[in-house]
Amino acid sequence: MKGVVLGGTASGVGKTVAAMATMRALEAAGYDPQPAKAGPDFIDPSHHTAVAGKPSRSLDPWLAGEEGTRRTYWRGEGDVCVVEGMMGLYDGTKVSTARVAEVLDLPVVLVVDAKAGMQSVGATALGFREYAAHSGVDIDVAGVVAQRAHGGRHADGIREALPDDIAYLGRVPPTSDLEIPDRHLGLEMGTESPVDEGALDEAAETIDADAIAALAREPPAADPERPLETGRWADAERTLAVASDAAFCFRYPSLRERFDGAVAPFSPLAGDPVPDADAVYLPGGYPELHAETLSDSATLDDLAARAADGLPVYGECGGLMALSESLTTVEGRSYEMAGVLPATVEMRERYQALDHVELRARRDSPVAPAGSRRRGHEFHYSAATVDGDATFAFDVERGDGIDGDHDGLTEYATVGTYCHAHPASGAFDDLLAD
Repeated sequence: MKGVVLGGTASGVGKTVAAMATMRALEAAGYDPQPAKAGPDFIDPSHHTAVAGKPSRSLDPWLAGEEGTRRTYWRGEGDVCVVEGMMGLYDGTKVSTARVAEVLDLPVVLVVDAKAGMQSVGATALGFREYAAHSGVDIDVAGVVAQRAHGGRHADGIREALPDDIAYLGRVPPTSDLEIPDRHLGLEMGTESPVDEGALDEAAETIDADAIAALAREPPAADPERPLETGRWADAERTLAVASDAAFCFRYPSLRERFDGAVAPFSPLAGDPVPDADAVYLPGGYPELHAETLSDSATLDDLAARAADGLPVYGECGGLMALSESLTTVEGRSYEMAGVLPATVEMRERYQALDHVELRARRDSPVAPAGSRRRGHEFHYSAATVDGDATFAFDVERGDGIDGDHDGLTEYATVGTYCHAHPASGAFDDLLAD
């Protein structure tokens, strides 16, 4: 599977729409596109999936390591992988889009907002290409997709302004039909606000799919001596109950692939009973948008009883919020939650943390043995106030955690963190181990 990285000049430049238009153009030209996302993200990949009809791969060397990133890439199914970047091409304190392109040795197509520019698009592309040497990242900016660009003279001017060795690969026309609504954690999910199909088809017609496919190249293979471990728990006679609905929707595709038939989904919003399982996972999502429904859900009562009986439970971000005593929305309305963890959570107007994180286990817990490290990322608008005698599973070595120094609030065999872990971290293996 060959691949190409769509890197933006900045956040908000329209990378997600450009990536979807590129996938649609490739499909129309007879290719089989595989979507992917650089860095930690659950929202943009949901839009990829809506267009490509297959899970979007999450590629992050901080979360999975270089070899793990390649292995995740090779789990994809298709002939051309379209990797949407994060933020601007070179932005990121630990992992950038440029770093992902370097690890996978994929060419970069720069997405440039051309709404009010023409020759400056060429200058921007040239500057981004030359900055690679200055930044110490070995990548090649090989092409440009002009976002919010008109056809005719505008498109011709952009094409003529580009250096000979940076290809003009098409444009995304300016239209409100291609705008995706956003909220506090980013864009709305692809299942909530899909892009207008007709507008996306029109945008795809302006993308040169054959040129992108010709530009794409195949990255280094994953270590052939190590299996991809897909479905490694399928025959282990262990079951992981996973909350799966609009309140708990931030899950990496690798989770289901790694555990395969061992996953038992349930919906707290629907009031489902907790499945008969060996452990429970509450991923992140939007519990704050469904706080009243969750407060009335019999699932939280069932979960509290099962946790008190010693069932291992792991909650990430939104899962931490649901396991706490109460959740107060940004409007000031408070709702009772499961009450397993000794904390109250309050939503804030501004984000409280956003970065890659590293945790060191203070003690043995269901998700990590003492002394081990876990990498992940955090992005949340809530703040948790914990009881004075609260027990934490982790010290924070990078990031903010729950109180700046600690993460992994724990009670019984339950752990709640603000850290989202990738399945490659080993957290879920420890959770489901005997």
